[in-house]
Amino acid sequence: MATAWREAYRWMVWLLPLAGFAVGWLYLQVGQSVEAGNNLLIDEIHDPKKVVPLRLAPLILCSTVVSHLFGASVGREGTAVQMGGALADQLTHVFRLRREDRSVVLMAGISAGFASVFGTPLAGAIFGLEVLFVGRMRLGAIYPCLLAALLADQVTRWWGVGHTHFAAGPLGAPEGSLWLALAAILAAGIVFGLAGRAFAAATHGLAAWMKVRFAYAPLRPLVGGLVIASVLGLSGAAGIGIDLHRYLGLGIGPMVEAFRVPLDWWDWLGKFIFTVGSLGSGFKGGEVTPLFYIGATLGNALAPLLHLPFPLLAALGFVAVFAGAANTPLACTVMAMELFGPEIGPYAALACAVAYMFSGQSGIYRAQRRDPAA
Repeated sequence: MATAWREAYRWMVWLLPLAGFAVGWLYLQVGQSVEAGNNLLIDEIHDPKKVVPLRLAPLILCSTVVSHLFGASVGREGTAVQMGGALADQLTHVFRLRREDRSVVLMAGISAGFASVFGTPLAGAIFGLEVLFVGRMRLGAIYPCLLAALLADQVTRWWGVGHTHFAAGPLGAPEGSLWLALAAILAAGIVFGLAGRAFAAATHGLAAWMKVRFAYAPLRPLVGGLVIASVLGLSGAAGIGIDLHRYLGLGIGPMVEAFRVPLDWWDWLGKFIFTVGSLGSGFKGGEVTPLFYIGATLGNALAPLLHLPFPLLAALGFVAVFAGAANTPLACTVMAMELFGPEIGPYAALACAVAYMFSGQSGIYRAQRRDPAA
């Protein structure tokens, strides 16, 4: 509803600076203890200390809807994961859970949130296990994570909430020599991994720069929103011929187009810049859906260069850029099969593994621990 309202009344983007200031002020007043979001949940799983405050759930929900309503380029999976973790952790009070059990419940909450927002229960379960450590999984929690993810997905479907269908018809298989096709997918995986690495570095870098320049937290999204709104206004006045509004919000429309028709080569770069500007300046929301957008449109642009079907490469970019940025190649491989069919599995596994290798071990989640042997 927020997205439909913003697209119907595009002038609302001029209120983005005020919306950013309001959200920043709200977090400053009542949300400083939960501002770390996903990183807070990961830290609590590694070193359980105190129950995640319940206020995290309504704060992140409302602030994400505000971001979408006024035009910040953010996702929604981070919201679902944070709500899932915060709500699940309240069971600590009810059942007086031990330290180890509390960690497992938090992991199950993360899996449930991820699974329900994308309709991918198997990927959600693996994501809750894989996101904690780079190169290692905590398999002891696989049953509760899987159960929570399956139930969360079913509840979402029973509620009547639909999920976007991205692939229009068969994705298409590589034609000609299989070895040449695999080499092309390997090359694409390298590009996807570097894109994920650049996204994480740029977002963290801008956030650090904003904190140095603007000590008063609400000023950061105000300045970021002012820049975004000004860029849109100036581009319209200059008549550059590019609709920059397509890079705001979730961007579901262009993602769907990436599987159907060739797009402009710069679409991925536009979303990259607007998302880094939004998240780096302090707007609340997720990183994953924008990374899906970046990956799908980047794959669409690479397809003619690598002589691969653009629906196939758009699907591989969809999951591989996120695999590199989040250091979760297994979850992303399974997600590809859940979203696009099992036949894409081998190609997705290759693209995600290569993207993970070339993205470096620093990703979008700073709280991830690193296994020295990984």
